[in-house]
Amino acid sequence: MDDAALRGRFFHLPFPFTIHYSPFIMSLDIKICGLKTDEALAAALDGGATHAGFIFFARSPRNVSPREAGRLRQAARGRALAVAVTVDADDAALAEIVAAMQPDMLQLHGHESPLRVAEVREGFGLPVIKALSVREAADLDAVGAYLGIADRLLLDAKPPAGAVLPGGNGVSFDWTLLAELPSGTDYFLSGGLDAGNVAEAIRIAAPNGVDVSSGVESAPGVKDPALISAFLAAARAAAA
Repeated sequence: MDDAALRGRFFHLPFPFTIHYSPFIMSLDIKICGLKTDEALAAALDGGATHAGFIFFARSPRNVSPREAGRLRQAARGRALAVAVTVDADDAALAEIVAAMQPDMLQLHGHESPLRVAEVREGFGLPVIKALSVREAADLDAVGAYLGIADRLLLDAKPPAGAVLPGGNGVSFDWTLLAELPSGTDYFLSGGLDAGNVAEAIRIAAPNGVDVSSGVESAPGVKDPALISAFLAAARAAAA
């Protein structure tokens, strides 16, 4: 399957387009994020990951250069969507990443407003995932402003006090809160997931996709191929 066909699996209309949300989950997407090595990427692809995430944030132990991400993402062509994850990046930084990596999608994991999401989506002609942080029910009030603007949301646990990373902190939130989401909200569930709890998360939240980073690591930023394989197997079994 070539990249255009693979994108069509997830995005069925040409850009730009209007999102029509469905209350039914046809399949589960699984994103392995923070990939930096050939071995970790191979484990993700061989285990059936639908999305491979590469992080561009200097303070993250998962940070990768645009050039290296561009090399790595070649293995994902036709097998998984390559996602460039950024945090409050300006247009110049995004342009460098897009030129070097040629991602299938952008993930905005900072404080980007709906207007900024729309600008990035239009300016770079790529689907955009917008991450939002959740700790309590009131945090979900922000969701509505991004519906129809971001192509998909990623609902992550709010970072602990003093954390320097906006995600990948290994903490989760109360998944039952997600019952209050607007009907048909298309989102990845993230935050504190691992092979031991992903089935319960899927049962409770019924997300369109799940996203993992620290939950498949042996140390911060060090992906463990065996943990990646176990997570993918657990998520697939739960969604079957």
